[in-house]
Amino acid sequence: MTSGDIDLAVYEQGPAEAPAVVLVHGYPDTHAVWDEVAQALSERFRVVRYDVRGAGASDAPRATDAYRLEHLKNDLFAVIDAVSPGEPVHLVGHDWGSIQAWEAVTEPHSGKRIASFTSISGPCLDHFAYWARRNRGRPRMLKQLLHSWYIAAFQVPVVPELVWRTAGTWWPVYLRVFEGVRRAGHPAPTVARDAARGLSLYRANFRGILGSPRERRTDVPVLVITLLKDRYLTAASTEGLERWVTRLWRRRLFAGHWSALLGNGATVARMISELIDDIQGGP
Repeated sequence: MTSGDIDLAVYEQGPAEAPAVVLVHGYPDTHAVWDEVAQALSERFRVVRYDVRGAGASDAPRATDAYRLEHLKNDLFAVIDAVSPGEPVHLVGHDWGSIQAWEAVTEPHSGKRIASFTSISGPCLDHFAYWARRNRGRPRMLKQLLHSWYIAAFQVPVVPELVWRTAGTWWPVYLRVFEGVRRAGHPAPTVARDAARGLSLYRANFRGILGSPRERRTDVPVLVITLLKDRYLTAASTEGLERWVTRLWRRRLFAGHWSALLGNGATVARMISELIDDIQGGP
């Protein structure tokens, strides 16, 4: 399908008549990072996944500005409108998939297109900027900065691209050693190319938003799944969301950033299903 002048690779599974759940992957992944979650959800739901711009089989613009959150949000809405034009979807995002999903969820009237949102290890950048200001100089902020060292590193020209070009060799080892991920097909064969292109996500968005955050609110029901072994996002950094989210649930999972999906996918799927059941009037 197309979003503006970008072709996006979209994948579907599960009963065609069932409620739609849209899964948005992060960096440096493709739709395949959801394999385990999608398999579990597809027993009850119509599961839709897509490769975000710059990843997998989707188009990869060269310009850094093409990866701004505005364009990622428009891609997401284009997918939603194409796969479920008559009913709002249940949205789930991980890492950068969650960051761009927040951008959509906090748009005015987003509840007409999004019935619920499950956020996994990817904050709204505006919410995070306000949190950082409130916690400036405190140990919890220092801890988060240490977790986020790579964001500054990714701003350096050329060097990160060169490092990621060899990711096909060392990234699988990293996932196995630090995340316990030992699944065939992960990471995707395109990981080196995708990671180098995806650096534009960091370069196009962080400086502007963190320097001048917007007030982004939503009435969409939101579930935040905190990963207790996450090496990149601390639990404290999600505090204060009640200021921005009218209906908020929180759950915790003893898993790492990627092992949550590639090892605990059935548990994540159950949490998503329970949120959907709850807002639809179930127990």
